[in-house]
Amino acid sequence: MNIKKSILLRVRVAFLFVVLFAIAVVVKTGHIQFVQGEKWAAMGERISFDYKRVKATRGNIYSDNGSLLATSLPFYKIAFDATLPKDEVFAKGLDSLAYHLARFFGDKSKTDYKRMLNDARATGKQYVILSRKHIDYQEKKEMMRWPIFREGRLRGGAIFEKIDVRYRPFSTLSGRTIGYINENDKGVGLEYSFNQQLGGQDGYAYYQKIAGGIWKPVFDANNVKAVDGLDLQTTLDVNLQDVAETALQKAMREHNADDGLVAVMEVETGNIKAISNLSSDGNGNFLERFNFVTGQLFEPGSTFKLVTMIALLEDSPVELTDSIDTGNGEATFYNKTVRDHEDNGLGKVSVQVAFEHSSNVAMAKLVDKHFGLRPQKFVDYVDKLKLSQPLGVQIAGEPTPKIKRPGQKGWSGISLPWMAYGYGFEITPLHTLALYNAVANGGKMIKPVFVKSVRRADEEEESFDTEVLNKKICSDKTLDKLQTLLEGVVERGTASNIKGTHYRIAGKTGTAQILDHGRYTKKYITSFVGYFPAHAPKYSAIVLIKNPRGWYQYGSSVAAPVFKEIADNIYARDLKLHQPMDVKKFKKQDVLPVIRAGNQQELTMLCNALGVSNHSLTEEEWVRSSRVGSGVDWKKNIVGKNVVPDVMGMTFRDAIYLLESSGLKVFYEGKGRVKEQSLAPGGRVSHGSRVFIKLG
Repeated sequence: MNIKKSILLRVRVAFLFVVLFAIAVVVKTGHIQFVQGEKWAAMGERISFDYKRVKATRGNIYSDNGSLLATSLPFYKIAFDATLPKDEVFAKGLDSLAYHLARFFGDKSKTDYKRMLNDARATGKQYVILSRKHIDYQEKKEMMRWPIFREGRLRGGAIFEKIDVRYRPFSTLSGRTIGYINENDKGVGLEYSFNQQLGGQDGYAYYQKIAGGIWKPVFDANNVKAVDGLDLQTTLDVNLQDVAETALQKAMREHNADDGLVAVMEVETGNIKAISNLSSDGNGNFLERFNFVTGQLFEPGSTFKLVTMIALLEDSPVELTDSIDTGNGEATFYNKTVRDHEDNGLGKVSVQVAFEHSSNVAMAKLVDKHFGLRPQKFVDYVDKLKLSQPLGVQIAGEPTPKIKRPGQKGWSGISLPWMAYGYGFEITPLHTLALYNAVANGGKMIKPVFVKSVRRADEEEESFDTEVLNKKICSDKTLDKLQTLLEGVVERGTASNIKGTHYRIAGKTGTAQILDHGRYTKKYITSFVGYFPAHAPKYSAIVLIKNPRGWYQYGSSVAAPVFKEIADNIYARDLKLHQPMDVKKFKKQDVLPVIRAGNQQELTMLCNALGVSNHSLTEEEWVRSSRVGSGVDWKKNIVGKNVVPDVMGMTFRDAIYLLESSGLKVFYEGKGRVKEQSLAPGGRVSHGSRVFIKLG
């Protein structure tokens, strides 16, 4: 066979194979299109098109004046597809990438990150989360310049998943009250309690998968638009919150305490203006782990003696002036001994003094005498004062108080005397605060409020008005006596160390032993609860510090000073709390204000505002004063270019302006007005001349 025939045969065979392949392609295409068409069309639809959830933007949380407490910001979660980078790219950049990751996140060493990346590459993992820490957009841009990652999404394997993260501009301030919500819709605080309003409603949209694995939204009539969450406006005052938290933390550090809480409430409205719950981490730092104010039950200790006095004054012939014998500070009730905290006791004193000095013996004796045969009547007062049921506050997780009742298991002869001074039952600190706030509020007990309104932008969707729990906790006669008692505690009693100088505080100290496995220990819960100013109450507050260590372990020395520090700060900031000064008391006849020299226009305005008669004898801008009877005349002052001005008696601002305008270099000492100047007025000013002035 010659070469020509051989080539022709090969061409025919090749052509035959091409024809057969073409026939096979046509047959297969027809089979796919007509026989399996529906199957593959459906699969293509699933792969290229899909309905995806469009997450709603979570609402914001604001303070009482509109300051942002919590909002949602876009962050990124970083993962890695270890199968995408080429071998040479991965090998060359591995060491450097591990170094960058370790340095940036700080949660693993370079070696650990290198091992993680190598293992992912070896096992062909397409999704490995590199860190639980979320990054912002600027950090994302920085990471995209790192080795391997800079090759891009499809060749570098870096996966940046956009997510909304809650951001708090004030960091941990009131953190437990603001709270959080996790991906399972579990959480705490306002974030959890108002999750339905804040969370909004997720939507659904039709998406198409395009090149690069990116999903593009496609219009579809069945799309459901996401409805963004509503905003909360709380009652919290960020400035007062900072003051309260700082004061509490300082006291806890000073006394090496385990836990502490503060809550400040507006008397008339029940608005919670500040709330802080701190726990020690054992290393000298404090953080919010639990909302003790609303969610923890404590034995109230001596702060409960207010309830005892309400029952006694309302339902017995007891008067504040009656005498009670506390003996040496010990008394036995049914084989149990009740003790006072003061050595040797108070002896025989009035009921008022016994309360002011927080005598356990006095309260136990009085209650045993007047309610011993009718203990249920005393417990009825606890119920009437709303201390035996949850208050129903806006933060979820409020527990039910534990109150023993006559006839129930655990009730004995000692139960009533113990209850008289705050032992044998448990309530939340918010119950105690609400009760004392009622005394400050003319007897009206109101529910504490944390959220004022739910809003969409500037439109109010829902508001929360002050809710009255008890219109009148006691008679006006009893109320007057209670206010006298609480003021007396601070003026003459256990809290006299916080007695104010510019305003009066009313309140009660409390010290309760901690119950541990059924036995009382030598560890204490110290507290102070009260209101201020006592003459016209505007704020009430409670401070509780658990297990202080050292010499000071009573409410008067641990908790009360924190209350005073917070109250002082509020008083200093709120001018409405200040009583006007008695002008007549301080006014002196025929005394003119200190006016020596200065700008004529400013001095004239000042005198006119003060009602001082003044007349001008010159049109000059800068003048000196001359007293004429009960008024002043303005006379020309020595001022001019290149002339040393007369600045005696001027304010520092005016003096330095005139001296420097004359070309003088000024040196000075002291504060106030000019009382000496080194250069005589009217002298010539030469280049570089210096002048010294003394202020006083």
